[in-house]
Amino acid sequence: MKIRKKRKILYYVLAALVLILGVVVMAYIYRTDNASAPIDKSSSKQQTHSDINTFDKNKYSINEPGSLWWIVSKTRPLPDGYIPPDLVTPDVSLNSTKSASENTLRKDTASALEKLFAGAKNNGIDYMLASGYRSKELQATYYNNYVSKSGQAEADRYSAKPGTSEHQTGMSLDIATVDRKNYLDQAFGKDTGGIWLAAHAHEYGFIIRYPEGKETITGYMYEPWHIRYVGIDLANELYKNNQTMEEFFGL
Repeated sequence: MKIRKKRKILYYVLAALVLILGVVVMAYIYRTDNASAPIDKSSSKQQTHSDINTFDKNKYSINEPGSLWWIVSKTRPLPDGYIPPDLVTPDVSLNSTKSASENTLRKDTASALEKLFAGAKNNGIDYMLASGYRSKELQATYYNNYVSKSGQAEADRYSAKPGTSEHQTGMSLDIATVDRKNYLDQAFGKDTGGIWLAAHAHEYGFIIRYPEGKETITGYMYEPWHIRYVGIDLANELYKNNQTMEEFFGL
């Protein structure tokens, strides 16, 4: 009986040793195979690359007249006699004190503005187009009146000299609420209409063209009512980075 018991114990010991040896061998083989296998880093590189902002700043020209991203400023005048080829009257509330011409915009801008006004309406805000396209001649009238009223140095802070106004592109406009509260006044930026516009204009492809604190960059004082159509992609980019067109394009 004792011999059988000893043999049984020996059998279990040998079985355990064989099992342990098998585990060690398998672990060694697995480690060797993985150590010798080439490391594929392509997937991680692709993921990293996809996370990089690849916004194409050259999608549209900032110099070509009529381009969606065309930049017009005090130092970047329009070609003499420029008139947008596709001016239309948007289906929105218009400024009855303005001429039919000043109530027009470029077609793409007008279409986007209709959507912006509808979005505002859904949030209880009624806007009107205060001033749209202006010819060089009309801008000259405005500018000369402002100079007579405020002097040239002050007028140059808020009014463009004829031939340098974004309004002439048909892609810029002044906006106001239909009740004319703080009409074309900086206080508009603190009202419900101005606050909503600043927070949501980019969703429709517009930017506040002359933001607060950027006068040394844009050349114009803060105008919370003056918006410019640049398309949703660029508008989102500028809004996200709190940049003007001049800053974004390195002008």
